[in-house]
Amino acid sequence: MSTKPHPSAANPSSAAFGSLQAAGIILDLAYQSIDQHDWADLFTKADEIGLKKQIESLLTGGLVNTSEHRPALHTALRNLDKKSVLHNGQDVMPAIAEVWQRMDGLCNKWVGVTDLIHIGIGGSDFGPRLAVQALAHSANKTNRSMRVHFAANVDSAELSHILERAQANSTKVLIVSKSFSTAETMMNAKTIINWFKAKNLTSSQIQNSLFAITSNTKAAESFGIQEENIFPFWEWVGGRFSVWSAVGLPIALQYGFDTFKQFLSGANAMDQHFASAPINQNLPCLLALALFYQQGKHHSKAYAVVPYAHGLELFPFWLQQLDMESNGKSTDRQGNSVKVSSPAVFGSAGTNAQHSYFQLLHQGPEIIPVDFIAVKAAMSTLPEAQDHHNALLANCLAQAQALANGKESTDPNLSYSGKRPSNLIMLPKLDAYHLGALLALYEHRAFCLGALWNLNSFDQPGVELGKVLARPIEDALKSDAPLDSHAFDDVTASRIEFLKK
Repeated sequence: MSTKPHPSAANPSSAAFGSLQAAGIILDLAYQSIDQHDWADLFTKADEIGLKKQIESLLTGGLVNTSEHRPALHTALRNLDKKSVLHNGQDVMPAIAEVWQRMDGLCNKWVGVTDLIHIGIGGSDFGPRLAVQALAHSANKTNRSMRVHFAANVDSAELSHILERAQANSTKVLIVSKSFSTAETMMNAKTIINWFKAKNLTSSQIQNSLFAITSNTKAAESFGIQEENIFPFWEWVGGRFSVWSAVGLPIALQYGFDTFKQFLSGANAMDQHFASAPINQNLPCLLALALFYQQGKHHSKAYAVVPYAHGLELFPFWLQQLDMESNGKSTDRQGNSVKVSSPAVFGSAGTNAQHSYFQLLHQGPEIIPVDFIAVKAAMSTLPEAQDHHNALLANCLAQAQALANGKESTDPNLSYSGKRPSNLIMLPKLDAYHLGALLALYEHRAFCLGALWNLNSFDQPGVELGKVLARPIEDALKSDAPLDSHAFDDVTASRIEFLKK
């Protein structure tokens, strides 16, 4: 009599290629070098921390942001079937659907616009910037051929470069800030308003050119944004998870609201997989468990993500915020000190990356896990596109093989130790649906890693101290009065004195 094997008997590292997939995305763990016994231990760890229940809590509005006593309901933003999602006893879906309707309406009347300037920083910038670039060469989408500019840095050089090219009379501006008080964003917004004035736009023309995306609608109105030009999102949406909200408006405005819906649909498909798949077949969970294992085995302080797709060039930047802002913590959910949290994240597009830091990956003393991301379909319409793509994919597969297997040589300088773990994540094509699924895959992996490390992945207190300290320094730099050196430590005071000379 045969019995059904326990889920812990599974070995995802030996799964047939293509058998581990969700929303069209394939995960291959063959080069992780995690054996069946170690996977069983990892699945036991997942059971011990109640990972499935934690996932359910995340997806059903539990207070997973423990320090701020909030849910993290970003998955509701891509809940296209509008199934009820409750927050404080109220269904959030009608408000979300209203924003979808307004976004769609704006896309339909968005005519004659040559330039769109999106002002935001951090989570208000990385997601939409990544998506607009990634989808630039995607087939079967509307493209308005509008120039979309992203201004994040308070360094005036970034904004100046944009304003040199933009046409003031046909430029629209999205001011994106959850609090509508982000220092860099508000300074850039005020500079653009001054630019409009210098170009002789009337107050009415300027007002019609400004749009706000924020959870603080009153502050946006006080700033001078017309009510009909304010698109809300909510306090239960973390900034780094906000591209699914009106923060993603540039995607819809450039490529059409249907494309934005496809982006949401791919993410929603990954959400459904995350909610229902058993741990041993659940892509976000497997990715998290594999990195958790390698971090414990090799004491890895970093991992690399290398997308072999130029359209995903900005993906590592988006992921840096997602992982290190979510899980770069010194205390756990109970306030106890931790020894392990997020490794540092770095990466860039292949094959460029091979000519940069791959020497370290292959022969450095540190073992640095790698996520290779590949796209099956070619990503241009050049006559030679398939030849280019074959070369791109060949390099991706070869680098993973070399890291895993290495090469022995009597010359130590030419010897590769191998046994360096990597994943392969394969998209069938780079379009809005699969881009949405990819981002959601990594969002959920970050949550699972936070659960494994017992961290709150939804707050970011560490980013605040520097912001607070910057204000008196800025005041001192602007002031003509003698510096009050007692207001700063000696090192900072001497640096301010130098800058004021």
